[in-house]
Amino acid sequence: MDFQVKFDINDRIYLRNPESSEVGKLMVKKSIDLIYELGFEHFTFKKLALEINSTEATIYRYFENKHRLLLYILNWYWSYMEFLLSIKLENVSNKKERLKIVIHLLTHELDESANKFDYNKRFLNQIVISESSKTYLVKEIAEINKNEWFKPYKDLCSMIAKVISAYNSKYKNPSSLSTTLIETSHLQQFFSVNLPKLTDVAPQKNAEFTSDFIEDFLFKILG
Repeated sequence: MDFQVKFDINDRIYLRNPESSEVGKLMVKKSIDLIYELGFEHFTFKKLALEINSTEATIYRYFENKHRLLLYILNWYWSYMEFLLSIKLENVSNKKERLKIVIHLLTHELDESANKFDYNKRFLNQIVISESSKTYLVKEIAEINKNEWFKPYKDLCSMIAKVISAYNSKYKNPSSLSTTLIETSHLQQFFSVNLPKLTDVAPQKNAEFTSDFIEDFLFKILG
């Protein structure tokens, strides 16, 4: 699939909407590339400024700090995931197949876009797997949550919970299970590549291990 889409990101995350200018759009695109390449700990506005041939002061006009920039990127990602899931489920009536679509989306890399101005979806996927917990495992979580900065993530979880409930209406914890599916898929993908002894992944079979594990886990719970 190839979509060129825009989402309304919570305006409390940024100081100036990066979608409002070419330098802002480039800022987000290049920050994704750099965070993927360097890791969030080593990513700085100074390095980003060099990458976009601009200044740190320009970046600070858009984002208060790099944590806010990461939140912006993740909000876009979760909105995109909800958008993709709604399209993939649109004409599928079989309840088990709908759950399998959810699993596939959570455990496989996203399709790349042909649009040169679009974000690198593969890099985004890897950033979410390795860096997303750094946006909510922080002391300021209560304030961040009060500002609804996790709404796209919650919306995606809610959509998945509805698919779970449609499959088994008697299951009492669909919301908890939906977040468990997402977070477990991240951990197992990360561990299977970087810490394989924490998993049961077989050599040369990383690509399908997490998908198979999540599917077995989910359907044994739901019956």
